[in-house]
Amino acid sequence: MQSDQLIVFAVLAATLGLFVWNRWRYDIVALGALLVVALAGIVPPQEAFMGLGHPAVITVAAVLVLSRGLLNAGVVDSLARHLTKVGDRPWIQVMTLTSIVALCSGFMNNVGALALFMPVAVWMSRQSGRSPSYLLMPLAFGSLLGGTLTLIGTPPNIIIAGYRREISEAPFGMFDFLPVGLAITLAGVLLIALLWRLTPRREDPSGEQGLFEISAYLTELQIPADSKYAGRTLHDLIVAGGDEVDVMVTGLVRAGKYHRMPSTYEVLRNDDILLVEADSDSLKRFLDVTHLRLAAEADSKADAREKAEQDKQLKRNGEPDKQPEAADSKADRNAERALAEAIVTASSSLIGTSASGLALRERHGVNILAVARQGQRLQQRLGKIRFAAGDILLLQAREDQLQSTLNSLGCLPLASRGLRITAPRQVLLASSIFAAALVLIALGMVPSAVALVGAALAMILVGLVPTGDIYKSIDMSIIVLIAAMLPIGEALESTGGSRLIADALLDVGQAAPPAATVAILMVGVMLLSNVVNNAAAAVLAAPVAIALARGMDASADPLLMAVAIGASCAFLTPIGHQSNTLVMAPGGYRFGDYWRLGLPLSMLVVLVAVPVILWVWPL
Repeated sequence: MQSDQLIVFAVLAATLGLFVWNRWRYDIVALGALLVVALAGIVPPQEAFMGLGHPAVITVAAVLVLSRGLLNAGVVDSLARHLTKVGDRPWIQVMTLTSIVALCSGFMNNVGALALFMPVAVWMSRQSGRSPSYLLMPLAFGSLLGGTLTLIGTPPNIIIAGYRREISEAPFGMFDFLPVGLAITLAGVLLIALLWRLTPRREDPSGEQGLFEISAYLTELQIPADSKYAGRTLHDLIVAGGDEVDVMVTGLVRAGKYHRMPSTYEVLRNDDILLVEADSDSLKRFLDVTHLRLAAEADSKADAREKAEQDKQLKRNGEPDKQPEAADSKADRNAERALAEAIVTASSSLIGTSASGLALRERHGVNILAVARQGQRLQQRLGKIRFAAGDILLLQAREDQLQSTLNSLGCLPLASRGLRITAPRQVLLASSIFAAALVLIALGMVPSAVALVGAALAMILVGLVPTGDIYKSIDMSIIVLIAAMLPIGEALESTGGSRLIADALLDVGQAAPPAATVAILMVGVMLLSNVVNNAAAAVLAAPVAIALARGMDASADPLLMAVAIGASCAFLTPIGHQSNTLVMAPGGYRFGDYWRLGLPLSMLVVLVAVPVILWVWPL
């Protein structure tokens, strides 16, 4: 048993280290850790993958599908439509936006709620003449606070409810989290509204430049055949842009060969491709003055011309079976193409791949015109850049397919947009299905997993979630993470590791009142959740909370609640939660910016949550 305990602790230490390193996806790390403990015989091989059938995993998957149904029906848009009437005062805007996203996060995926309200927040900022950075961080923190309101608000609550089932007759119910969650959400929203000036100021000096503060786009510009700069030096081209245009040429592609940092005395030729780094405003002015072309756009037009010639040849050859395809191609060419800025979200299928590797133009009709990455200089060709979460893309697609294309790629549009005009029938139908599931769970008539799966199936059957979007709605990385970490958490308990940690906590808190032990546990989990995924933090801390309760000869309920709150309140770093990561690049935030507002908010959560927990769930 001693050796098994050492193996579990070693695996956990390595797993946490890899989580913090963040070079490998957390689901891959968790799966590798599970295989190690299974091969060591600590987890029986026949039980290694039982986590995939755990009610917590099924419930999380169902909630993600339900969230997509609510989004598709326009339920959240119906609420957001009224936000434009709140006025220009910053504290009112912060309080209103943070409150509404917290409310939505209590009943749907909090990242989904945040993603839907981000364009609204940016539009409000621009209308008020302020930087979006004032609203985006409070919006992310509001989504985390709102997740603590209900059982389905965040995966840690679902996981903690499952652990309570193992030591009690029933798991936590749908609204058992509400007293504590509501208390910290109200207090947190009020604090954020009062301390909104603590959010970093990232002002756009002109107020009319790019929608967000982007350090620089990397894009490719082509020297057209009729360009007056063909035969002239690169220096002549840069000088032509003028002093007010800040453009850096980082590479030259000629005849398929890449040259890094070409000399300013390099003589340009027809069809040369320049890799240019510039902000969006400088890029536009440079193109207006020099009449160069965006290389991706030029390639797209060339492809269209080639396709048109093929269509004409088919008609001359009299091949009627090809004409429908030719007609579709003509319609596609005539469709108006739109430019959009979009951010690569943490769940995007683009992460780790390149535009050429995915054949984005061929498969999705998307041209990647430019890429910006916060704080890093990109020196590869656009087609070879491997995308990362938080990258901002300038892309071109058919206007009528832009939104669906971004959804399928897992990207969030960053341009201000009008809110969708939704059908009242769909809003009512989606709300009714979701409300029925909540009532069944609240009354204890059916288990939460069964009710939520039934509601998700109902939304699929009535067409609110297209069959092609069912599995796209489910973040499989979260599912695999939870399913892999649950057996590891059980191994920590079965080998006595949880008891060992609990004894150490008892030694620390034996001279303090029980409330201090609850606070210490909550702070410890909160710190852990700022560097690892919150679901993983809950899985690892729940067995410790149960062992600690046994050592104190007290109820485990308040300690499990402390774990749930601590795991959901990662306000200190951008990597603690996807919501924090999602706003980092659009808001222009740096890693160290989060603690300025996050530290007082974390302290407030502990001060409010511990008394309420002990009042509702006494030791």
